[in-house]
Amino acid sequence: MFFLKKVISYFLLPPGVYIVLLLVLAGFLRKRRLPYILSLSGALSMYLISIEPFKDLLFYPLERSFPVPERVRGDVIVILGGGAYNSGYLKASSYKRLITGFLLHRQSGKPLILSGGAAIGKIPEAKVMRELLMRFGVRERDIYTDLRSRDTRENALYVKELCRRLGCTEITLVTSAFHMSRAKRVFEKVGFRVQPYPTDFKFEGRYNLYSIFPKYSVFYDSAIAIREYMGILFYRLFY
Repeated sequence: MFFLKKVISYFLLPPGVYIVLLLVLAGFLRKRRLPYILSLSGALSMYLISIEPFKDLLFYPLERSFPVPERVRGDVIVILGGGAYNSGYLKASSYKRLITGFLLHRQSGKPLILSGGAAIGKIPEAKVMRELLMRFGVRERDIYTDLRSRDTRENALYVKELCRRLGCTEITLVTSAFHMSRAKRVFEKVGFRVQPYPTDFKFEGRYNLYSIFPKYSVFYDSAIAIREYMGILFYRLFY
């Protein structure tokens, strides 16, 4: 009964319900070649990006090159924002990056630079992160903020301005593992020596029977990976 309940829920909730609807539509349109192929292709692509093995296939090339270092080597720890809601709460990626940076600060005593403005929302991510760190007991004098940056390139440029004042040339860069490849290249391009410190890993690598059923959380993660590939392509073309 538990298994049956889980299977039914997977196909009554998005994205499973949309996969079923597309398959039903394909059945009605099977005599019309192009609409049939489009409906079937839509169902297949939505299914693939909603299951764990395919999601891992997307994340593996992004995350495999960055093992977690044993110690902090940089002059300063740079934490990149991963999004914040207009309500003033950080999104999950931001929390994971912030906690990792906080622990590194506690271990090493190195100062922190928080980088993240209000790309679309009203509240700068770095401002929210700074308030949380101070609640955790981090001294105000150990926190520097960039409240202006809206993307990874601006992260690097505005952090560079802060580091000139601080006399820092090597940074320990904290960001999500899937974002590290692009972030590291951008920061190196503006002149930093970068020690990557990845967090927020999405690759799992272990599966069971439930792994082949579509889930919204997996669909969401896959969309993050696809967006990152688009970002890498965009930066290579223009920067």
